[in-house]
Amino acid sequence: MCGIVGIYLKNKKYNSQLGKFLTGMMNSMATRGPDSAGFAIYSSEKKKKYKYSVCSNTDQVKEISKKLSKHVKDIKVKSISDHLIIETALKPKKFIEILKNHEELSLVGYGSCIQIFKQVGNPKDVVKNFSLEKFSGSHAIGHTRMATESAITTDGSHPYSTGEDECLVHNGSLSNHNNLRRSLQKKGIEIKSMNDTEVAAGYISNGLSDKKSLKETLLDGLKELDGFYTFISGTKNGMAIVRDEIACKPAVIAETKDYVAIASEFQAMAHLPNVNSAKIFEPEPGKVYSWGK
Repeated sequence: MCGIVGIYLKNKKYNSQLGKFLTGMMNSMATRGPDSAGFAIYSSEKKKKYKYSVCSNTDQVKEISKKLSKHVKDIKVKSISDHLIIETALKPKKFIEILKNHEELSLVGYGSCIQIFKQVGNPKDVVKNFSLEKFSGSHAIGHTRMATESAITTDGSHPYSTGEDECLVHNGSLSNHNNLRRSLQKKGIEIKSMNDTEVAAGYISNGLSDKKSLKETLLDGLKELDGFYTFISGTKNGMAIVRDEIACKPAVIAETKDYVAIASEFQAMAHLPNVNSAKIFEPEPGKVYSWGK
């Protein structure tokens, strides 16, 4: 079943409340996905700085910092639950190779704006473990999972990120993900899990790397991704939603002059400011809705 949510803030006065808004949305979707949960937060860009979101199976943060400092001169490591946010000026291609030498660390996302957190367990506990309500930013995407395509593990949890400042959450199932996985891997897209959503994320990354817009890529996907799905995808510039042309997976959008919110069910948005005066509608099948640049 799964629950998906997203929120894009048009008015910067609400940036400090982004985490609080997303917390309410995620908690409301806990019954749709009790196995695991995750979210991506987008905040202001730091020039010449990258953030690497890493899941760690050790609490030895100081030791990890020392090990990484041997390879990277300027590095900051922040611990949040079982995740680390590593900040450095070293570009992704080089830093990701360094991370591969540390088996205790698993990269879940990277970019100049994005931070990704995901964990197995009840979504309400996951949200609490990462202190989501304290986060600020411009937009965010979240997911609560009921496992169908792969095991209940952190690797099987959403959001999936296969490119810089990119992420995807998904409610549904793809039938041609195995063929697509092989095709994308031949093009150099790294797909680490057996989850169909990571394949869809790789498809989007491939489209964006070909200089297509997020909207164009999602429209192309309607022709090439077989199955039933609702996607919410994010980049550092904004977010978008698309439902397949059968549209059996639910979604509702609430838009005001201050924000756009998306969820599998309206109850996830009931706590948002002035939602009763929002334009509320169900996204049409086979149509991409996007906000931002």
